[in-house]
Amino acid sequence: MELKKNPKADIGRNSGLYFVIGLALVMALVYGALEWKTYDKVNDYDISMNVDDDLDEEVPMTEQIKTPPPPPPPAAPEVIEVVEDEEEVEETVIESTETSQEEEIIEVEDVAVEEVEEDVDVPFAVIEDVPVFPGCESAGDKRACFNKMMQKHISKNFRYPEIAQEMGVQGRVNVMFVIQKDGSIGNVRMRGPDKNLEKEAARIIGKLPKMTPGKQRGRAVRVPFSIPITFKLQ
Repeated sequence: MELKKNPKADIGRNSGLYFVIGLALVMALVYGALEWKTYDKVNDYDISMNVDDDLDEEVPMTEQIKTPPPPPPPAAPEVIEVVEDEEEVEETVIESTETSQEEEIIEVEDVAVEEVEEDVDVPFAVIEDVPVFPGCESAGDKRACFNKMMQKHISKNFRYPEIAQEMGVQGRVNVMFVIQKDGSIGNVRMRGPDKNLEKEAARIIGKLPKMTPGKQRGRAVRVPFSIPITFKLQ
């Protein structure tokens, strides 16, 4: 005899429905837990403090003690100065500056006025009468002859310093000097790349002969002159 199961006794018959109901309950519980909110307890009383009463404290009045001023210093005793009798002072007699008919009047033309010569420096390029180098007295162009004789003098007295040769020093030395009113050479200044070259240039200029001074408007004047001296190693 074959056993038959009663359909009402089958417990898995409604399992799908139970599963849906359980899932719905679980979802409802999760949603309720997520949406649950709590609030802080609100106090209905005022906790602020009234400090106005504390600030209305009465400050006691203080009286300033006034000290009496110090007594004034005693007055200095009066010094009685004995004045001697006034001496007689001679009066200064102011003589009259007016001339009389007996005095001789000197005319202005008879008064000699000395001319004070001022030291004026006139550059070599613009002076009227250039300084004359010895040997250029009869030259037509004394300015060109002066420059030519200067170059000849430098070439004749030129000597390269040995210490400058050993050090390999070379360059150009600018020499500036003044031909004085008596034809002598003065106020020699140099500017170059080495002290030894400057010293040699000063020695060459120091050997210049005395010249005929330059003239401006017929009067002897000082004439500044500058010339470069080149030191070049072979």
